[in-house]
Amino acid sequence: MDFAGAYSLNHLKFLLQGFAVTLEVAFISIVLSFLLGGLIGTLRYAKIPFVSKLLTVVVETIRNLPLLLIIFFTYFALPEVGLKLPITAAAIVSLTMFESAMLAEIIRSGLNSVEKGQIEAARSSGLTYVQTLRSIILPQALRRMVPPIVSQFISLLKDTSLAVVIALPELTHNAQIIYGQKNSYVIPMILILAFMYFIVNYGLSLVARKLETKKA
Repeated sequence: MDFAGAYSLNHLKFLLQGFAVTLEVAFISIVLSFLLGGLIGTLRYAKIPFVSKLLTVVVETIRNLPLLLIIFFTYFALPEVGLKLPITAAAIVSLTMFESAMLAEIIRSGLNSVEKGQIEAARSSGLTYVQTLRSIILPQALRRMVPPIVSQFISLLKDTSLAVVIALPELTHNAQIIYGQKNSYVIPMILILAFMYFIVNYGLSLVARKLETKKA
């Protein structure tokens, strides 16, 4: 094991460049999937005829597909029908599609967890459906949704490594290039990868606990 060679200044810079791409792709995908997943989850909860059923089919289909297959489809299959995306965009679209489906189910379940009696009481007091959703249902549901949502965000950050199959220059991709130079770099690279992913994901879990405590 050559730790000194593996952790040379040039190699560390190269890793940090990859880590920046990982964080960028993860951040954009988190924002987009939260917005899209929130919309889909709310529409499914509202049980709008046809729309709710159609979204259920879409969500369940995506949730039961491997993320790797979605990445392959986005980057390799879409160009066959005239839609070619750059590597970074393909990774973001794939992650957003997959995580939106996961978050939609989390949000729908969270909304459904609010007791029906509270909803009926709010409606009987004169609140509209939208007012009830905004003032009664969402505040309570959000408290219950924070842990699984943050857990899903952590999974998303780790899942960015799967984009290595389309040569996205993220952290894992750059680490592979480094340890491909010399066998003695393999273990040092795996260790530093584990450390970098752990730091960010553990930080997210601490934020989730803090938010959960504040809302308790």
